[in-house]
Amino acid sequence: MINCKVEKTENANEVKLEITIDAEKFENAIKKVYFQNAKYFNIPGFRKGKAPMNIVEKYYGAQIFYEDAFNEIATEGYEEALKENSIEAVSRPEVDIVQMEKGKDLIFTAVVQTKPEVELGKYKGIEIPKIEYNVKDEDIEHELSHMQEHNSRLITVEDRELKDGDIATIDFEGFVDGVAFDGGKAEGHELEIGSGAFIPGFEDQLVGMKIDEEKEIKVTFPKEYFSKDLAGKEAMFKVKLHEIKKKELPELDDEFAKDVSEFDTLEELKASIKEKQEKNNEQRAKYETEEAAIKAVCEKAKLDIPTGMIELEVENMLKDFEQRLSYQGLNLDQYLKMLGKTEDELKKEYESQAIEAIKSRLVLEAIINAEKIEASKEEIKEKIEEMAKNYGKKAEELEGNEHLSKYIEDGIKSEKALDFIVKNAKCVEKAKEKNVEKNKETKKETKKAKNSEK
Repeated sequence: MINCKVEKTENANEVKLEITIDAEKFENAIKKVYFQNAKYFNIPGFRKGKAPMNIVEKYYGAQIFYEDAFNEIATEGYEEALKENSIEAVSRPEVDIVQMEKGKDLIFTAVVQTKPEVELGKYKGIEIPKIEYNVKDEDIEHELSHMQEHNSRLITVEDRELKDGDIATIDFEGFVDGVAFDGGKAEGHELEIGSGAFIPGFEDQLVGMKIDEEKEIKVTFPKEYFSKDLAGKEAMFKVKLHEIKKKELPELDDEFAKDVSEFDTLEELKASIKEKQEKNNEQRAKYETEEAAIKAVCEKAKLDIPTGMIELEVENMLKDFEQRLSYQGLNLDQYLKMLGKTEDELKKEYESQAIEAIKSRLVLEAIINAEKIEASKEEIKEKIEEMAKNYGKKAEELEGNEHLSKYIEDGIKSEKALDFIVKNAKCVEKAKEKNVEKNKETKKETKKAKNSEK
């Protein structure tokens, strides 16, 4: 059993909890810790791990179990206090122990930041730009050219010099101030000329080389190069060209369509590409419209976001980023070293993004409450079934997960709130924006003409 006193601090959105856990519960926690750790104690006169608790306490001091006992029950007591007092904590608590002694109640304080209240401004009838993207012929041609590239074949060339677009097989070794540097040497390396994969100026100087020709190439590393030892320095590369290959692209005809798709004609393939691009454009326009809408609503809302909430959001963003890096075979330390940054500098860069995300989330929650937006059981069930299908599981395996159901429920409500804002917004044609710019240009020209008359 716990008792809790709550008082507001002098800081906005912050409370101080004084939590009291009765002596008996603290005593039980001490006993539990003793039994968990008894095997580690080696006291003269007793076999290892067999000394009674009172003997261990006399030998090491009564405080030997206090810290672990505190950790055993404090978190549970803190969470219970939050729940009983309907406090939504948004930061890690700053804990201070007031009383911790055997035979007495455990008393500690926890200062924690709480979810801020949102003062909504105008969220119905806001003006947002009308966003739409049309599929152009060049978009389809661009996709077809990608398909050509993907289905191209390489042909060895022996009767000419290396030119832009070729694939060169080269050996190279780089030197700075006459000394070879780490990572600057390779043999049998394939490089597409014009790809921009190497330091600026490197590929251009290979153009015109012949097979088996050797050449010295001088370049300057970019100032923002990831390796600080090389950034901004001049380098010389010894290069030898072994082989030249060129890409042979397939003809764009009905045979090509049959080879690369389920369609019999090129026109059918083009129609399919157009349909996919139209769907992608619709999704892109929908996303950007929603972004514009929530941004406009957030600008009119008032709220004071606690620093602890921002810190936790940044940490979560950093964890997501680390996860994405791991898919590329990198860790955060390697990435930071490549950029020449510290973790604190990276966190600082994430702050504005974190504030924007928090504000959007809190504003949507306020609109959900204001408009009494709900998620039905059927909608939640449908989403769970969809998720189960995507992960190759049965819906029954996920339905009993309360945290997942709550997460899905909140997601549905947020989607509905966002949809509500967009449906109630006024879409302004981009032509109106063009007219504004045109009027500005007309005024400039008029002013210019008047000045010339003078």
